Formats: sequence, C-alpha cells, structure tokens
Amino acid sequence: MATPKVDIYTKFGCGFCYRAKSLLEKKGVEYQEFDITMGGPKKDEMLERAPGARTVPQIFIGETYVGGSDELAALESAGKLDALLAA
Repeated sequence: MATPKVDIYTKFGCGFCYRAKSLLEKKGVEYQEFDITMGGPKKDEMLERAPGARTVPQIFIGETYVGGSDELAALESAGKLDALLAA
C-alpha cells in the first residue's frame, strides 16, 4: 500500500515551514515542496486548494487539507498523523 502524496507550500526563510518539514522528515515522509516566495502559478494553486489561506506552510496529505505547521504538530501530538499518512 502506497502512502498518500504529501504537498507542502512554503516560502524562503519561514520558520514554521522548516518546523513542518522537519517533522515530516523525522517520520521518514517524502513530500513535494512548492516554494511560493515569489508568488506565481503555485501560489494560485495553493489558494485554489486552500481558499482563504494567507500563511505558509500549507500542507496537504493526499486529498486531505491539513493546514499549517501547528495543525500538523497537533495531529502528531494526538496520535492521528500516522493514520493519515497510512491512508
């Protein structure tokens, strides 16, 4: 069973982005990172996937919108992140 695709939208120098990526890496999760520092089509894509999102990171696991770094950490603390990654 393959793990779901993980997408993370980030900006250069973002401490919250670093924290989220570190947690994913610690868990051995591969992710695709989209740097939207300069805007462009990937920023538009992020806003389409997460309407109203104005901060980074924005994290998606499969088709599930996780939110930002705090939400990712909360899933881990609640013991729910592994199940989401295994779905």
